[in-house]
Amino acid sequence: MPIKTMHMNNTFHHASGGIRTFYLNMLKAANRKRRHMRLLVPAEKTEVEDVGEFGRIYYVKAPRFPFFDRRYRQIYPYRFLNPYAKAVWPVLRSEQPDLLEISDKYSLCYIASLLREGWIKIRDEGRPTVVGMSCERMDDNIGAFMTNSEKGVRFARWYMKFVHGRQFDAYIANSHYTAGEILDCVPAEARSRVYVRPRGVDCDLFTPERRSPQARRKLQEWAGGDSSSILLAYAGRLSPEKNGELLIDLMKRLARDPLHDFRMLIAGAGPLQSKMEAESRRLFPGRVVFLGHVGNRGNLADLYANCDAFVHPNPREPFGIAPLEALACGASMVAPDAGGILSYASQDNSWLTRPDAASFEDALRRLLADPEAAEAKRLAARRMALRHQWENVTDSWFDLYDRIHEERLALAAGSEPPAQASSGFAAQVCRRP
Repeated sequence: MPIKTMHMNNTFHHASGGIRTFYLNMLKAANRKRRHMRLLVPAEKTEVEDVGEFGRIYYVKAPRFPFFDRRYRQIYPYRFLNPYAKAVWPVLRSEQPDLLEISDKYSLCYIASLLREGWIKIRDEGRPTVVGMSCERMDDNIGAFMTNSEKGVRFARWYMKFVHGRQFDAYIANSHYTAGEILDCVPAEARSRVYVRPRGVDCDLFTPERRSPQARRKLQEWAGGDSSSILLAYAGRLSPEKNGELLIDLMKRLARDPLHDFRMLIAGAGPLQSKMEAESRRLFPGRVVFLGHVGNRGNLADLYANCDAFVHPNPREPFGIAPLEALACGASMVAPDAGGILSYASQDNSWLTRPDAASFEDALRRLLADPEAAEAKRLAARRMALRHQWENVTDSWFDLYDRIHEERLALAAGSEPPAQASSGFAAQVCRRP
C-alpha cells in the first residue's frame, strides 16, 4: 500500500506561482496513482478542501508577511511550539502521515526537529520520515531582501549548517543550483541523502501550436505597437530576488534603436511593480506594458508562443517554471548562463549569456539576426520540455518519497536499505554524490 505523504509550505500563493503549480500537479498525480496526499498551507481563514478522492488541502488561518511581499502569509513558530497548539498538531495527529515534507527554512522547519527528537508525537507507532524540500537558496534570499554583504553570506552558511542542515532525514532540492547550498552545509554522512528533483510543465497547454497571426496581433495591440514591432515578454514575480531591474536596463538600450520598435509585455505582480512602472513611464513611455497577474493560463501560453523573445533576467533562479513553460511553447529565450534554469536550459535550446543589459542586448540581436538558429533552438526547446511533462515529473517525486521512507525505516531497524531501480525520468535526475 502506498505511503501517505503530507506537505507543509509557508510560501503558497493561492492565485499564482511555481509552488502552487507544483502542488496542484502533485495532488492531481496523487489521485491518478491512488495514493493519499495532504497539503497544509497558510491562508486567510481556516478551512479544508478535498481534492479528488485522495488529496486534501488544510488551510490554516495566518497573518500576512509583515514586509517584503504582503501577498503571502506565514505560520509562525508560536503556532506549533506548544504541543497543544491547535493550528498544526491536530491535523498532523489526525492524518498520521508516513512521510512529512516541509518546505520552509525559517519557521515550519522546526517541526522536523520536534518530531525527530520525540518531543511531540503524531503517530500511534513510531514517527514519520521528515524531509526538507528546498525551493530556493537562503543566501540568495538574504542577499536580495536584507544584505548582500559577506556577513549575510556567512550567516546563511552558519544557519544552514548548524540549524537547517541537521533537522531532516533527507533533503530534496528543485535543482542542482539549489542543492549546492545544502550539500555545502549538511554533515558529510548526510550528503548521500540530498536529492534533486525538477518541476514540470503541461505540454498540452504550453505548446507551439498556440502560435497564430490572430494571437500575435492581440499581443501587438496590448503592447501599443504594430505589425513591425518586436515583442519581448517576461513572466514572473516582480520582487527583489528576481532581478527585474535588468529588464528596465535592457529597454533603456533598446529604446534608443532608431530602426526597430521594441516592446515588452510583463506578466506578473509584486512589491516592485509600482517602481518599475514609474521608471518605464519616465524613461521610455509606452514601450513596456504591465499586465499584472495573468490568471488565465491559456493567455500566458499565448504570450509565450507569440512573442519574438522571452527574456528571463534572474541569474539566481532556483528552478523557474515560467521559463520552462516558455520553452515548451517554442519561445526563443534569452537568459543568464547561471542558476537553476540550467536544469533544462542550454545553448542548444536558449540564448544564454551574462546577466547584464549589454550582454542581453547582444544575445537578443543575434537571435533576431539568425532565424535558422532560432528555429533550431525552438525545436530543441520543445523536445526538452516533453521530457519534463508533469506526469513524468510527479511520478519521479512520489517514487523518491517511497525510496526515502523505506531507506529510513531500514536504517532504523539496522538492516540494509532495499535496492530500488529507477526508471524513465527519475533516472535522469539522480541525487548528487
